[in-house]
Amino acid sequence: MTDILDIARRQVLDEGEGLSQGQVLEVLNLPDDRLQNLLALAHDVRMRWCGPEVEVEGIVSLKTGGCPEDCHFCSQSGKFESPVRSVWLNIPELVEAAKETAATGATEFCIVAAVRGPDERLMSQVRDGVKAINDAVEINIACSLGMLTQEQVDELAAMGVHRYNHNLETARSHFPNVVTTHSWEERWDTLRMVKDAGMEVCCGGIVGMGESVEQRAEFAGQLAELEPDEVPLNFLAPRPGTPFADYPLVEGTEALKTIAAFRLALPRTILRYAGGRELTLGDLGTREGMLGGINAVIVGNYLTTLGRPARQDLELLTELKMPIKELGRTL
Repeated sequence: MTDILDIARRQVLDEGEGLSQGQVLEVLNLPDDRLQNLLALAHDVRMRWCGPEVEVEGIVSLKTGGCPEDCHFCSQSGKFESPVRSVWLNIPELVEAAKETAATGATEFCIVAAVRGPDERLMSQVRDGVKAINDAVEINIACSLGMLTQEQVDELAAMGVHRYNHNLETARSHFPNVVTTHSWEERWDTLRMVKDAGMEVCCGGIVGMGESVEQRAEFAGQLAELEPDEVPLNFLAPRPGTPFADYPLVEGTEALKTIAAFRLALPRTILRYAGGRELTLGDLGTREGMLGGINAVIVGNYLTTLGRPARQDLELLTELKMPIKELGRTL
């Protein structure tokens, strides 16, 4: 029987064709003693089809907390007794955050709001914020504002929003165990509209929410079908007061296997370190992931959890001789 890594070397590394769902499952089930070989192959695939550059992004929450949805992992839901309370950021604060992000060398600045979808108040603030940021600093602006109507998609595209983030979060078959106030299909519909409007699509999810290994492979296959420009990979950091508060952390080897498997399923996609890597992987694991398929990072803090200091990530990129992607090449 042909070894799955030999198949992946020919199919993905040589031909650029991502692994199928069944092949991803084989990779996820590899024994731990094959991990280093797997990571090395994933790194070769990243270098061949994406190159050595790393895209750096910062994120800021325009509206934090008070969300009406019941995403079981999220402390911003208004349905749970979590310590996060509803807060709005003003435009000068938004511009200052964009400037601080650009100062790290980042090319992406993502405006995030904890909502089901934007109302007119939020769209107005995004409109004003995008203009103010563009007037003050040179950086690509992304948004993550929940589910959209066609009219809102068109307006964001007309504003010049470069990329839209809307995570599917998990496999379609597992989604009802994670969210009950809206459907996986509703998220998918927003993503298709964004893609059709010409904005770049950012779509990923969270590993460690009680899904099976088979469902992780299913999720990789569904992302490959969507063909997003970027996939942020989060690892569950259980938040107090949420239904997933007592879930265990994903083990480091499991997380690294998942990173490599997603790279082999999505050879040309920006694969971004996102939330939870500090707890799940630590410094050594973070380094291994950068050499195992990752080619983008969020620097600084996340929405409700602390990240590594931006300086640590930038020093790691220097050590690994991975240049930061320049802004001019992304416009």
